[in-house]
Amino acid sequence: MIHLVGDVQGCDAALGRLLDEIGFSPSRDRLVLLGDLVNRGPASLAVLRRLAALGDAATALLGNHDLHLLAVAHGVRPLHDGDTFGDVLAAPDAAAWVEWLRARPLAHLEAGWLCVHAGLLPAWDTAQTLALAAEVQALLRGPGLAEFLPLMYGNRPERWDDALQGPDRWRVVINTLTRIRFCRADGSLDFKTKEGAAAAPPGHHPWFEMPGRRSAGEPIAFGHWSTLGLVSRPDLLSLDTGCVWGGALTAVRVDGGRREVQQVPCPQAQRPGA
Repeated sequence: MIHLVGDVQGCDAALGRLLDEIGFSPSRDRLVLLGDLVNRGPASLAVLRRLAALGDAATALLGNHDLHLLAVAHGVRPLHDGDTFGDVLAAPDAAAWVEWLRARPLAHLEAGWLCVHAGLLPAWDTAQTLALAAEVQALLRGPGLAEFLPLMYGNRPERWDDALQGPDRWRVVINTLTRIRFCRADGSLDFKTKEGAAAAPPGHHPWFEMPGRRSAGEPIAFGHWSTLGLVSRPDLLSLDTGCVWGGALTAVRVDGGRREVQQVPCPQAQRPGA
């Protein structure tokens, strides 16, 4: 069985209950977690320990909160109010967990589904997305990580161009794969609006409803957008169902063309806006 799982965000107890609910067996089954493994929930370290123990049975993507942990661990960014991954940083084996996290992918293809944390730009298809993710993954895993991490912050450039090079290129890739929700009509990124799809400002569209999107029809699964909630379309799965906000943690079985949704309710670990 292959299950795709939405944002866990440090809610290890909920993840454990979800794995029990789906009858997960690491000797038989596979998981793909769609990023934001840590932060805002109460047990980030326990989530990392659980996933690492599953070995090759689990593929965990990097989300924006996971990248933030890497930046804090390397002294590139300060802790924010509300950050709750101090248990990872204070662990005696903290360095090993930082190394484990930096080795996670930004995009992954599983059972025909392109899995990302946030989304794609309209100019990208599955093949280009995987290739661009691999470029940044090599930097995250390379010897210059501390020098690379400061370069990934910022909202510009807002538009993709195949000719982009260096930090501008990498920043657009990271912003798209880990932060995108809405695009403007010209395909540029908007980071201000975080509400659901109905809140799109004039001239904006959810990234997956952009006219002329090259990835249209290619199965894509993503998380990140808790105010969007569960979306299950033939070629689209949105799986961040607000576990950390007191919603649910969601898994969808996708092997053999299935679409079996299973959820466990979650106690509220954070209040929206807190």
